[in-house]
Amino acid sequence: MIRETNRPCPTVVVATLSLPKAGDEALFLLRSDAHHDAVSCDRDLEMKHLLEAKKRGAYILDIGDLFDCMQGRYDKRSDRSALREEYQHGQYFNRLIDVAVERYAPFAERWLLMSRGNHETAIAKHNDFDLTEQLYARLKPSAPHLNLGTYGGFVRLRMKRKATNSSSITLAYHHGFGGSAPVTRGVIQSNRMAISYPDADIVWSGHTHTEFYVSLARQRINHRDEVHRSEQVHIKSPGYKEDTGKGEGWAVEKGFMPGSLGAWWLRTWIERWQEKGVEHERARFSLEAAK
Repeated sequence: MIRETNRPCPTVVVATLSLPKAGDEALFLLRSDAHHDAVSCDRDLEMKHLLEAKKRGAYILDIGDLFDCMQGRYDKRSDRSALREEYQHGQYFNRLIDVAVERYAPFAERWLLMSRGNHETAIAKHNDFDLTEQLYARLKPSAPHLNLGTYGGFVRLRMKRKATNSSSITLAYHHGFGGSAPVTRGVIQSNRMAISYPDADIVWSGHTHTEFYVSLARQRINHRDEVHRSEQVHIKSPGYKEDTGKGEGWAVEKGFMPGSLGAWWLRTWIERWQEKGVEHERARFSLEAAK
């Protein structure tokens, strides 16, 4: 389905997809905040979605905090009781990479984007060890479409029906920032991000372990001086970590609300129609929560 990927600049990944027949679609799993090495990660749900992505031929995009990585020797947040058995022997960071490679290698062929979150950037800052870059390097030989992303950037999905024409969907992503926002769930940030990413069809973030789908309508004027209406969709992916289920611990003591769990399925296709005898086409998409 993906014909090629390229990087016209460091913050942009362009994936060219071939959709030659009517009814052809491309599917993507949009995920963040897996925290797969944390004891509070719902690993069964994460694996369910990864297996479903592989079965359905979906491509995987991950925008950070794939690692929890808080149990290092010099991390003030470390807690030995939160260390999974597979990390209790050997050098901690090396074991994080080894276990991650074993877990994600079966899906590497379908992986399109892997970028850092605040947990990975904290390790890189304080330990001079880039977990995301190391995992990317280990998976890349068997992952022809995998790109190492930035904390925030763009993915353009360029869909081709013929060699000479294409339609595209522009996805702006940012791992996320700020607190958990228990009342607004972070929806207020959508208005700020709409200004930052005016050319995006979808604006996607994570980080707060909350979930929402918000559509912002806009009036645009095109190069023919015609006014038309468009919508920009904002989504937040919740991830797979839930810290309040045991009724004790830091999250419970701080009064955190139970977190949402899951990711998003992005379905894309080319819509075709005729108007006054002229054939037109445009890229279309839909989003569905992965639960």
